[in-house]
Amino acid sequence: MFSVKSRASAHVQAKAAAMLVTEGALVELSASDARVIVTYMRPSLVKTGEVVIREGEALKNDFMALVLDGEVTIENSISAAHESMVVSVEGPGSLIGDMGILDNAPRSATCIAATDLALAVLTREAMTRLLDDHPAVAARLLMAMSKRLSDHLRETNRKLMTFAQVSKALQQELDAAHGVNKRLLDQISALEKAARA
Repeated sequence: MFSVKSRASAHVQAKAAAMLVTEGALVELSASDARVIVTYMRPSLVKTGEVVIREGEALKNDFMALVLDGEVTIENSISAAHESMVVSVEGPGSLIGDMGILDNAPRSATCIAATDLALAVLTREAMTRLLDDHPAVAARLLMAMSKRLSDHLRETNRKLMTFAQVSKALQQELDAAHGVNKRLLDQISALEKAARA
């Protein structure tokens, strides 16, 4: 948890509360809700290159983090040969790990510190305390997180539809090219037969 004992930690707590209600995080929350929520978060510093979240991890999946400073790459595995693809690069005001805190399922992506990171971390245990201490604030937090996940799902669906349309167009092009190749092979075969005769 953030401690308000020092001027520096009060500043960090205020910064975290302000970032929690930005477009990259949970814009639906009020500033007063954010100020309550950040008191249940703890600061964490991560060095460049360190893995914050590992795809498939089933044990360390009980937290989400708000990026206060720095950048983190979000990557997904694309093959069994341990190759990965950078899906996005997130910076200050972004949330990572929000699905894991809700469903306790294995992580769906790897998050690696692209620079030194300052994070505000909310654990499932802290969220449970928030639910006990401030049920209305916790309910609004969960609604905002649900809205965020719903928005991401809609965006993913839109991308899948675009991918399906592109795949269909490519298949049509391949089918047309196959037809041209077949006609050319038939013509070559006919010419070879005529030359032998």
